[in-house]
Amino acid sequence: MARTQSDAEFHQLRTPRAAAVAGVVFGVLFASSIVLLRSALPGAAATPWLHHQRQITAALILAPFAGIAFLWFIGVIRDRLGDLEDRFFSTVFLGSGLLFLAMTFVSTAIAGGLLAISRLSGVPQNDLVFFGREVMLHVNNVYGVRMAGVFMISLGTIWLRTGLMPRWLAVATYLLALALLVVVSFSLWVTLVFPAWVTVISAYILTMDRPPSSTPD
Repeated sequence: MARTQSDAEFHQLRTPRAAAVAGVVFGVLFASSIVLLRSALPGAAATPWLHHQRQITAALILAPFAGIAFLWFIGVIRDRLGDLEDRFFSTVFLGSGLLFLAMTFVSTAIAGGLLAISRLSGVPQNDLVFFGREVMLHVNNVYGVRMAGVFMISLGTIWLRTGLMPRWLAVATYLLALALLVVVSFSLWVTLVFPAWVTVISAYILTMDRPPSSTPD
């Protein structure tokens, strides 16, 4: 028996409202992973790395799940755009988001490699670990942070043109994104701006999409 048109519409895939929680999950997991890694990074070439194995291992476990949650967050944003999605800005938005995620994974993989090196004997660990630290900082705070800024600018532009988000939130997104693009700093706080912003956006989406409470007759 062939399905009717109404049956096809009924079985159309819908984005669950709970998917908006992905942004909050990303913000918490990513911030936790970054804090754990950055607090374990050696400040100088002679600083030991081996004493922070559990801390680094925990960060390595959290990072992939943060990346998965970020992909869900991108999906939620695109779902809200719907037919209003512009090809140019959506391409920049999606591309910068995926590049940010790729750089995050590369940085975390470097940390995993350094952790493995620190367990070996007879290797000049101090110089290697300090080199790896500098590579991680550049990947995160130079390239990753700027891709996050491009991601935010593209979304802010889309929101201003479509009116899907309040104007004040779009303007605040612009200001934060410009700061991430201009500021060159290895500070931990600079890295935490993006997950904090994603958490705020997701919390706003969850609040606005909350179904109205039914009042008894």
